[in-house]
Amino acid sequence: MKWNKYTLKTTTEAEDIISNMMMEAGIEGIEIEDKIPLSERDKEQMFVDILPDMPEDDGVAYISFYLEPETDQEAMLAKVRTGLQEIQTWGLSIGEGTIEASETEDKDWINNWKEYFHQFYVDDILIKPSWEETKPEDQDKLLIQIDPGTAFGTGMHETTQLCIRQIRKHLTKETELLDVGTGSGILSIISLKLGAKHARGTDLDPCAAEAVRENLKANGIDPSSFELYLGNLIDDPSVQEWAGLERYDMIVANILAEVLVPLTPVVFRHLKPGGIYITSGIIDDKEDLVVKTVKDCGFELLEVTRQGEWVSVTARKPL
Repeated sequence: MKWNKYTLKTTTEAEDIISNMMMEAGIEGIEIEDKIPLSERDKEQMFVDILPDMPEDDGVAYISFYLEPETDQEAMLAKVRTGLQEIQTWGLSIGEGTIEASETEDKDWINNWKEYFHQFYVDDILIKPSWEETKPEDQDKLLIQIDPGTAFGTGMHETTQLCIRQIRKHLTKETELLDVGTGSGILSIISLKLGAKHARGTDLDPCAAEAVRENLKANGIDPSSFELYLGNLIDDPSVQEWAGLERYDMIVANILAEVLVPLTPVVFRHLKPGGIYITSGIIDDKEDLVVKTVKDCGFELLEVTRQGEWVSVTARKPL
């Protein structure tokens, strides 16, 4: 079968946000090409002795995605163009923003991403895919096995790591957690492995249900420890009713800043007094916006942490 391939020319500065936008639009199998130099951490995760010489970073990135022939091509492209226009209103340059169409033969591209996902560490937590073996020297690490599939992130992104560290800092054995934008389930699974009492999650993507089910099984977690509801917590009354008022000790949301703004007042209603609100997915120039939103909604700001160009904001609902 032949697939329709679309390649967007953009900037390295915008590639993460555009990729997130595309995934939220329902696009799978995103490929990114850029000339950003490898970090020392990246090099450590590559199993080669000699790395090739790389050209100088020119700030240009190419994001390619594939659509099946039966997909409504124009409708999906319209979603992408609308998303690009919205990103531009945030003051972020998307460069040329041109999209070129081509055709490619059916191949195992949907699994090719696996070669780029290797085990990595968040302090003493080891996160690895199922197809890699645990090294003998890592036997004492807290092992989290995550197969993200093509629709969700791997956990290697700075935003996820910021969330993990804040979860660990504030979690107790009595924690009832709500994970908004569950994806692969990585934050809920780590919380449960760290001793949380119970976790629930919401997501807009039906693929999340299968991804979480498989990852719970891979980590030996009782399925009854986690519940998932598909829908938008921000404006869907059925999701809000399911979530329940003042029910959670901790709510985590690794979502773009522009989504956190309308989400935060909703989160306030679902947290117990004294509950912890952990956010990430915040590009550094949106830090002030999220901090202001958190304070305006009545939260007590606890901490702002940073990694690379990304920010996490942690707050508490007053008693």
